[in-house]
Amino acid sequence: MSKGSVTKGGGSDAADIFTELLRIQGEAARQVMAAFVPAAAEALPDKQDIDALGASILAFQDKWFRLNSRPDGQGGAMPFPFWADPAQWLDMAQAMQRQFPALDPARQAQLWEEGAELWDRILAHFTPEGEEQDAQAGAIDPHFPRADRRFADPRWRDQPVFALIHQTYLLLAERVAEAVDAVDGLDEEERAQLRFATRAALDAMSPANFPLMNPVVLERTIESQGENLVKGMQRLAADLEKGQLTHTDTSRFVLGENVAATPGKVIYRGRLFEIIHYTPTTESVLAVPLLIFPPWINRFYILDLNPAKSFVRWAVEQGLSVLLVSWRSADESMADVGWDDYVRAQIAAIDIVRDRLKVPAVHTIGYCVAGTTLAATLAVLARRGQADKVASATFLTAQVDFSHAGELKLFIDDAQMELIRQASQGGYLDGRYMAATFNLLRGTDLIWNYVVNHYLLGEDYPAFDLLYWNGDVTNLPAKWHQAYLQHCYRDNQLVVPDALEADGTPIDLTRITVPAYVQAGREDHIAPPESVFRMLGQLHGPVRFVLAGSGHIAGVVNPPSANKYQYWTGPADAPTLEDFVSVADEHKGSWWPDWLAWVESLNPARVKASGRRIPGGRGNPALDDAPGLYVRQR
Repeated sequence: MSKGSVTKGGGSDAADIFTELLRIQGEAARQVMAAFVPAAAEALPDKQDIDALGASILAFQDKWFRLNSRPDGQGGAMPFPFWADPAQWLDMAQAMQRQFPALDPARQAQLWEEGAELWDRILAHFTPEGEEQDAQAGAIDPHFPRADRRFADPRWRDQPVFALIHQTYLLLAERVAEAVDAVDGLDEEERAQLRFATRAALDAMSPANFPLMNPVVLERTIESQGENLVKGMQRLAADLEKGQLTHTDTSRFVLGENVAATPGKVIYRGRLFEIIHYTPTTESVLAVPLLIFPPWINRFYILDLNPAKSFVRWAVEQGLSVLLVSWRSADESMADVGWDDYVRAQIAAIDIVRDRLKVPAVHTIGYCVAGTTLAATLAVLARRGQADKVASATFLTAQVDFSHAGELKLFIDDAQMELIRQASQGGYLDGRYMAATFNLLRGTDLIWNYVVNHYLLGEDYPAFDLLYWNGDVTNLPAKWHQAYLQHCYRDNQLVVPDALEADGTPIDLTRITVPAYVQAGREDHIAPPESVFRMLGQLHGPVRFVLAGSGHIAGVVNPPSANKYQYWTGPADAPTLEDFVSVADEHKGSWWPDWLAWVESLNPARVKASGRRIPGGRGNPALDDAPGLYVRQR
């Protein structure tokens, strides 16, 4: 192999360098292990194994370099920080370094003492006395003080070198995280940003993410002669090309067949949305129909994943007339679409359903951001004297007071806003940016877990409908997105009476008096429950608040048949969420039946499921079969 410089487009040297690094690190690991457990050193790859792996990489590198020398100059880079130019990571690291003071001598000494004690404890595990202590201790190993599911495989503890690596990493990660809280001169916003950046960097630095530090990957590499890493590099290249991390086997899902499959018809199509009316399965239905507004930052079928998980199908089976808005993914033609347009769209959808089904009012559901704009919509209707168009409003993980909006607020400083503006110059924000942002909030679970399993271990992708939906990204109109981040997340103006307006009407949420059902997820990291709970201080009608187990998705998509999680009910006038929890009643299982009982209590009247209640029937013409056109557009 040649020893020239690495250049894009030619590039036979990448595999040389990679192979040489494998040799150096492999030999270093062999020497360390030979000093402790000579027999274990034989398990490491030898020169022949490494040369075979290097040859496999050499055969693959041409595709890699072609990918990184595209004429458009994009280089195949992911459109988000995880796959950004390494210079951006260097800038971030240097910025973090400037904010950390040098460790004082006392703290340095303490860290050295802790490290020495940790190594003594771990090495004692591999002595006869240590084995006897372990046997007496049972399930709790006294020699490994820190546990983390990234290192749950026994192979991390079976050999000294890997035991030392992962336990030392966990110790250092703890101390670095503590150092963030000790930095002087930062306000809470700056400290929160530093915490987030530090956690992201620590997650990326985990030894589990590096082949020669991960015993599970090493063993798989030896067994497969490097096939796992070659397969992983092919997947990495494919993900770079499409600009998105793959989480599932997308070939296993077909819209309208095994996801978004509840029967229905598209009864309206406009510039921003379609309305899907689902076919009733009961002889009678509630007189007041249900209109669902899913978030337009995702595809609507999170509420219709499959027959077992579908809220839509379940609601139809309970005897509701269910209609749902399917939003159009933004493109250049929607560059003018802003905050007003989505409020107008929700008002229009309410009026369309009222007219088509000939009813005076509808029940409504707003999920996530669609719940935020539903609140604005209700305030506009109230000020216009049209509040009676809505019989009730259900808010699923929706925020209106953003003062406690969690880690997403870290993405709204001037630098981040400018980055978003630069990324939205075509008039819309690529949905991959939003997907990456949400992934970064849970980097260990949604990024590095998949890097290890599918890039390093070469495992097959699972067929998981929720992950398929998660990767089915939707573009956002740039004008709306900028206004949303600025007016809601940054300036928190939605809860200031008349600070904002929609469609020429000032917004005052305190004018909302329709009955409301407010649901939050106890472990929600996107719409924290403390933030959702603050909505109760704005609404002036009867309110039922429910705190569901789990998070932003599983806390909502939790069918009764699953018998999972729990939910809590209690006084909606509790001063804080903590006060609510202290007196709330816990109920096992899904909150869906509780919601249904609440809806039926408002108006239990029923009508025959015929005539206009049949989509595509007399007086209710259809344009298309569900799931419609817009959900298929990319």
